[in-house]
Order: sequence, then structure tokens, then C-alpha cells
Amino acid sequence: MPTPTKDRILDVTAELFRRYGYTGTGLKQIVAEANAPFGSLYHHFPGGKQELGAEVIRRSGQMYFELIATIVLAAPDVLTGIADAFTGAAVVLRETDYADACPIATVALEVASTSEPLREATAQVFESWIRGLTEAFVGAGVERDAARRLAISIIEILEGAFLLCRAAKSTEAMEVAGETATAAVRAALAGTARD
Repeated sequence: MPTPTKDRILDVTAELFRRYGYTGTGLKQIVAEANAPFGSLYHHFPGGKQELGAEVIRRSGQMYFELIATIVLAAPDVLTGIADAFTGAAVVLRETDYADACPIATVALEVASTSEPLREATAQVFESWIRGLTEAFVGAGVERDAARRLAISIIEILEGAFLLCRAAKSTEAMEVAGETATAAVRAALAGTARD
């Protein structure tokens, strides 16, 4: 069964945002790659590119959250899950010649100060990731406030690593980030063992 036009537009836009960012992605490019009539863009997204962008951010954010949750839940423990997530990110970067990174961070860096709807969408996605990781760390025995701080740190480390890896065309930063993240998680878990 063919993919509905709206889903094709969302899928293509997410991929283009990952590769070229929000401002580097044009509406004509989106409809051409989605094999959709131009009018269908405004039919599904009457608010234009900004509405489309906000929906893509939320949708992509949920997809990335589910991916990380799957990796962490498949691991024997949260420490291994975090290490696996950073390893997987490095693999994706190499396999895509450093073109495929986090579209949420890409868009947030570009438009957070110029588009309130897109800033809100990126903030909501990051907050959902923070809450999800916080719950994983709480489930592993970390006190809630410490778990939230740890979750924020892990996301900061990951997003910074994506930026450095893309600029350098090397996964060295992701490997170092993975080591730093797992050390932080290990320390937090060790703190719970002492309590």
C-alpha cells in the first residue's frame, strides 16, 4: 500500500532537516523528493514551512526517543544501554558520511531565536528525552533530582558529540562522549550503591 502523501512529506522533510537543516531545506525540494503536488503541502500544513517544521520536530523527536529507549531497554542494564546508544550513534555517523545527525539539535541551533513555534517544539522534544532518561535512571536506583541532572548531561554530551563529529568527519568525539557518559552513569549508580 502506498505511503500517504502527508507521511511522505513528513518523512522526506525529516531526512532533509537532518542533512541540510531547516533553512537549508526548501519547500520545492520537499515536495519534489516526496513526489507530492505542491498544493498538498499547504493542504496538510496550512501554516506552511513553520507548521511542517514543528510537526517534523515532534515526530522525529518521538522516533529518536523510541530508538534510544529500545537500545537502553534491550541492554542488560542502563549503563550498557547508554554505552550502546553512543556506539550506535557513531556507527550511523560513519555509515551516512556524517550527514545523518540529530535533526532536533540542528533545527534548534538555527531557529530557536527566530521562530517561537520551532523553539517550543525543540524544547518539548528535549524535555521528553530528559524525562525518559530520568525515569530510566530512577528505575536503576538513582535519586530523582540526580537522575534528571544526569539525563540533561547525557543529552548535552550526545548532542555536542554530534556537532563535533560532523565538523571533523570523525567519530572520535562520539567515542570520547560515550566514555564520558558511561563514566557519569557509573558514578551515579555507584552513589546509589553506597546509600
